[in-house]
Amino acid sequence: MHCCDVILYVRLTNEWLVRDTSKKIRAVKRSKGMSGKPVTSKPVYGYLMDEDENFIIDEEAAPVVKQIYSLCLAGNGPTKIARMLTEQQTPTPGTLEYRRTGSTRRYHPGYECKWATTTVAHILENREYTGCLVNFKTEKVSYKVKHSVENPVEKQAVFENHHEPIIDRDTWERVQELRKQRKRPNRYDEVGLFSGILFCADCGSVMYQQRYQTDKRRQDCYICGSYKKRTRDCTAHFIRTDLLTEGVTENLRKVTSYAAKHEARFMKLLTEQTEDGSKRRNTARKKELEAAEKRIAELSTIFKRLYEDSVTGRISDERFTELSADYEAEQKELKEKAAALQSELSKTLEATANAEKFMKVVRKYTSFEELTPTLLREFVEKIVIHESEALDGKRRGKLRRQEIEIYYSFVGKVELPD
Repeated sequence: MHCCDVILYVRLTNEWLVRDTSKKIRAVKRSKGMSGKPVTSKPVYGYLMDEDENFIIDEEAAPVVKQIYSLCLAGNGPTKIARMLTEQQTPTPGTLEYRRTGSTRRYHPGYECKWATTTVAHILENREYTGCLVNFKTEKVSYKVKHSVENPVEKQAVFENHHEPIIDRDTWERVQELRKQRKRPNRYDEVGLFSGILFCADCGSVMYQQRYQTDKRRQDCYICGSYKKRTRDCTAHFIRTDLLTEGVTENLRKVTSYAAKHEARFMKLLTEQTEDGSKRRNTARKKELEAAEKRIAELSTIFKRLYEDSVTGRISDERFTELSADYEAEQKELKEKAAALQSELSKTLEATANAEKFMKVVRKYTSFEELTPTLLREFVEKIVIHESEALDGKRRGKLRRQEIEIYYSFVGKVELPD
């Protein structure tokens, strides 16, 4: 054998060996991960791992995780939270790991307490703080490539109730909703009380905070983002912050007070105010669904008999085609109807579950003195501001009325009985 052929043969053999070894390692890791055991030796920040590979709460790091979520609920974004943690001189996850194990993997000398925005964002997005184990969050596209890529959610393996949660699920979900909304500090390096949850009723734009300040007085307000930037033809939808705060606080007090005093009645009210909340209509829908599913099964049996009759020559091909087309059309219509009925019933169950989620927040705040950012964002999903209207018919009349729509978390608009 020629020398070059020998070298090529050795290289190919080594390549096959590395590839096969990689496949075996991945298979073992896959099997372990699908059995509900962690495939990593380093749990997320906030947890430690014992000898039996159980996640246990890290008493030093867990309070920081809770603080990060609380700050987010209060309306602070990852960048501001990172700055606040840095100012508090809180050790970063990499610094904590270095002090315990000596690992320099994520340790940056001289920046022991310098938190990065991405670190905070990853903590806010991690589902494992709710007590579930998430395996296969990343994967390597090939044994030839060292770096890993993020796996989509459908490729991950999630195991609920794997360990003690640091963050309850409702809080985690609320934080995810808030993360979708943009809350940037204004020119005064503040995040407005209503920033990110206030929207224009006419164009749907986010409302921006404005501050008018003179030697004699200072006035905060919100105006339509499209109007401010002149990106669309819209009006200002001007509303003073103090009047908005007063109105939202009053409505929130009414809703929470009624819910606390008449919990059962309030739960029924919430479910009935949804489009699919009527118990009587749900009973009728269930009967319709059962009848539709029964007829779909009957049609499947008829199809089989028709096919057998066609094969044995009991009916002509023309007659088979004619009958099967009619039955297929009926079955298709019934399947669409059944899917719609099932969707409506699912919405009703979801409405009841959402009402209970809202009641959890109500029980958490039985009374409050002022409208804080945390309180507001736990209770309210969004607020829609309409343009003000003059009551005296004059364009710039002093007597004006302005409609404010409050959409509460999980349940939307709440209309209390008179």
